[in-house]
Amino acid sequence: MDINQKLLKYVSIICGTLITIGSLLFIYGYFVSGLPAVTAIGIGLVMGATFIFIMGIFLVATEESFVSKKEQRTNLY
Repeated sequence: MDINQKLLKYVSIICGTLITIGSLLFIYGYFVSGLPAVTAIGIGLVMGATFIFIMGIFLVATEESFVSKKEQRTNLY
């Protein structure tokens, strides 16, 4: 359980940082400079961070599922 909390903490810190940087790049590229390359990089960073966060939650959820099933099996015997 301790590993799951650490994983969620690190994933949320990394993804929060990437989403912030991506949002700033998107705003800068779209509103300030008008450069489509900077806008695309910002959108890519935000989407990548979201994907990483979803995968991190999925890994924690599947591990919890396997651990709880294993505990249920050991309690039966």
